[in-house]
Amino acid sequence: MAACSVAALVCVGPARWAPHSLRSACLFGLMALGVPLLRLLEARFPRQPLIAIAADFWLLPVSALSHGWLGPIVDWMNPLIKDAQLIAVDERLFGFQAAVALSHVVPPWANDVLMLCYYGHFIWPLLLGVFLYARGRGPTPGFDEYLLGLGLLLSFNYAAYSLVPAVGPRYFLVGAFDGGLRGWVLTPLLESMMRGPVYTRDCFPSGHTGVALVVLFYAFRFARRFFWVMLFPGLGLIFATLAGRFHYTIDLVCAVPLVLVVTGLALALSRAARQRAVEQNARSVPVDAIVRP
Repeated sequence: MAACSVAALVCVGPARWAPHSLRSACLFGLMALGVPLLRLLEARFPRQPLIAIAADFWLLPVSALSHGWLGPIVDWMNPLIKDAQLIAVDERLFGFQAAVALSHVVPPWANDVLMLCYYGHFIWPLLLGVFLYARGRGPTPGFDEYLLGLGLLLSFNYAAYSLVPAVGPRYFLVGAFDGGLRGWVLTPLLESMMRGPVYTRDCFPSGHTGVALVVLFYAFRFARRFFWVMLFPGLGLIFATLAGRFHYTIDLVCAVPLVLVVTGLALALSRAARQRAVEQNARSVPVDAIVRP
């Protein structure tokens, strides 16, 4: 709610001159109002469980949709792409461009597998949320902490896109590759679908890497069997960000400390919220209900 509200205010304020700013402001505002409106409806119609479920899961559609509305904010904050600087950092730290190097050694069949893993970015967060929610028959502390961590990650990640906009090697280094990404069957289709998103300056840090690590982290904490099922596809997803020419190596490296920060914040905030709830419940217990020894 806070992140979408700030984004909406920016779009109607300093970024109002940017193309599609009014549309983005309306959409961000709608996303910010979603939870309170759904909670009001839940209170008004307590026998409609779908309303409560929609409110509990509201973050997931918000995170999926709001990515495409960042254009006006980035146009205002930082209209110049920073790919050249990211390339320079990669060269200084590693001495090569991973996407270019991998294009010569990853076989076509492996690209098919990796691209399938890459699209798991849109599936694993939802699956873990549904798994935790269904197992607890509703929102549990683990489910709430998971969505909080995911929300913090995406908020910080989208803010970083605004500060360091970059389009990635598939566009900026297109002349360094021998041709398009080669695969047997699936790669041409899946890779081409990623060439037409609404917003493409989404390189630093790697959101795919960050989300995959967050989901793996909470799966390891709260759903160990889910973790083992996701582990290898999740690692394939991270590797595919380089083999698929979507990211520079520094994008993946910088996603790791971001994940550590947001999971630590989510843990601290969740513990504080639970402690506050316990204290409030204790204060609400009538004196007559206290059983004395």
